Amino acid sequence: MNSHLPLVAIVGRPNVGKSSFFNRIAGRRISIVKDEPGVTRDRIYADAEWCGFNFRIVDTGGLDIKSKDEMWKTMLKQAQLAVDLADVVVLVVDGKASLQQADQDVANFLKKSGKSVVLAVNKVDNINSVDFLYDYFKLGLGTPHAISCEQALGLGDLLDEIVKFFVKSQADLSQFTKIAVVGKPNVGKSSIVNRILGYDRVIVSQMAGTTRDAVDTPFEKDKKLYLLIDTAGLRRQRSIQQDTVEAYGALRAIESIRRADIVLVVADASEDFCEQTVRICGLVHQEGKPSIIVINKWDMLDKDNNTMKIYNERLQSKLAFMHYFVTLYVSAKTGQRVDKLLDRVDSVMDNANRRISTSLLNEIVGQAVAANQPYAPHGKRVKIFYATQAQSFPPKFVVFCNDSTLVHNTYKRYLENCIRKSVDFKGVPLKLYFNNSKKEE
Repeated sequence: MNSHLPLVAIVGRPNVGKSSFFNRIAGRRISIVKDEPGVTRDRIYADAEWCGFNFRIVDTGGLDIKSKDEMWKTMLKQAQLAVDLADVVVLVVDGKASLQQADQDVANFLKKSGKSVVLAVNKVDNINSVDFLYDYFKLGLGTPHAISCEQALGLGDLLDEIVKFFVKSQADLSQFTKIAVVGKPNVGKSSIVNRILGYDRVIVSQMAGTTRDAVDTPFEKDKKLYLLIDTAGLRRQRSIQQDTVEAYGALRAIESIRRADIVLVVADASEDFCEQTVRICGLVHQEGKPSIIVINKWDMLDKDNNTMKIYNERLQSKLAFMHYFVTLYVSAKTGQRVDKLLDRVDSVMDNANRRISTSLLNEIVGQAVAANQPYAPHGKRVKIFYATQAQSFPPKFVVFCNDSTLVHNTYKRYLENCIRKSVDFKGVPLKLYFNNSKKEE
């Protein structure tokens, strides 16, 4: 992983306020905050800045070092990876509770790591009355720092201590291709993320809903920078209870689509391409995002030479509104074609950033109009003068005519299809606008 920024890992036992601390430093609500052990299961990343120092922070699940439960053991592995990658670790403890053996267990775990550790005692309502802090010296991690995430007290002093451990570093997130991985629950999104990265970045379980936050992972491949965003599975809205962890996770997934450069919509090949997956594709299309339809678990099908063709025909029927879609049939379990995903991402991103010269565009539009004149309602004639590409990513075209109100949507789709036949815009939605112009032929 190469984020080009110092990394600060936040660890501690459950319910000490790690996610509240993370959200305060990030400046927005990223980690789900809920008074319920185990809410943060994966590692959650965000960029932060303090006094000119740019860095990344990572929130981790609450640690129960001695637990034999598989979920807690998996969360410990996630935290271990975060600590291994971190430049500085912040151990958060609860100042309203007495020092717990679980706190000592985490402290011992961190001391074995050899990492620089800053000790934060959270939930201290009066940081001027801190005689009780002396108990926390027993952890053997140096001076404890009193903070209150709820009241935003003591955070500046704590950040001053944190930034002492790394030098100034700058990174431009715009250099990263941000890839959101979305789909309904249990289609293998996290398995695909882990397979791309080559290690277990996120928890994988047969239990639907294991990923409940959007999880960011920056990495470098072939000298290219990517940011993978694994998201919570999106169920039908009416199936989600309001003000629940799942509801927050669903909102986070939708936000992830909006901030992504490209979206991987993951579907399960062993199931029908269901209505909910079509809805997710509709959301991606509505947001104007380049996308790839990733059909996972392809290894589970009994296939012949026509299986992929038949599946594609089914997709063309269900995704008629985004006829530009591209597909990749993969198996996260066996690794089949997963190595082609980033190449496909690069190809679609090239299409999204493509610009057509004005002369070529007008040649395409001119030939299209000559072959099929726009329908003229009530005897009125639509005159198309010229076209230009106003922007790329997403590609936006403006066609100038005498009366834009006369242009029917079917003709807009016709011109879009003509452009697509001449120029490769696979996987990319096009925006086509008609504006009035007084120019005469």
